[in-house]
Amino acid sequence: MKFPLQKLKQTGDEPFYFEDDVDIRELAQLNNDIRRISPVHVKGQAMTRGNDITVTFSIDGEMVLPCARTLVDVTYPFHIDALEAFNLSPYHTEEDDSEVHSVNGEVLDLTPYIKENVQLEIPTRVFSNDDEAHEAAPQEGKGWQVVTEEPEEKKVDPRMAKLQSLLNEEENE
Repeated sequence: MKFPLQKLKQTGDEPFYFEDDVDIRELAQLNNDIRRISPVHVKGQAMTRGNDITVTFSIDGEMVLPCARTLVDVTYPFHIDALEAFNLSPYHTEEDDSEVHSVNGEVLDLTPYIKENVQLEIPTRVFSNDDEAHEAAPQEGKGWQVVTEEPEEKKVDPRMAKLQSLLNEEENE
């Protein structure tokens, strides 16, 4: 999502409104937790005051993440409200103010800031509410297995069963 700086400056004191869909599917390749992500809908406005540009926008979309219990796909809808500040001055450096980004060139590109805000929105864990998903959960793996609370029945070794029957016969006599 790119805007020519000249277009932003032409609006004067009036806000520059924008709305578009942005494809950020490469986040799924960068982050192992994201299985899929749909194009996000971005809507907002940019205000220009001298060399400063303040952009407020909202991001709406859906990402598919693995369930923390069962590893099945869980659709996670999100809505993010963001504010980014930019400075056009060639003398402004990032060290001056870490919250204000400098703009190089004649185009303001919001895409990296959209990606950053979406990455910050990824939850650490999501859980599926689907009952069928619990059945899909793995019951054992390398070095572990699911243990139930039910008491385990004693299994008799078949070789010893014959001896047990002989002992039972002797006791009955």
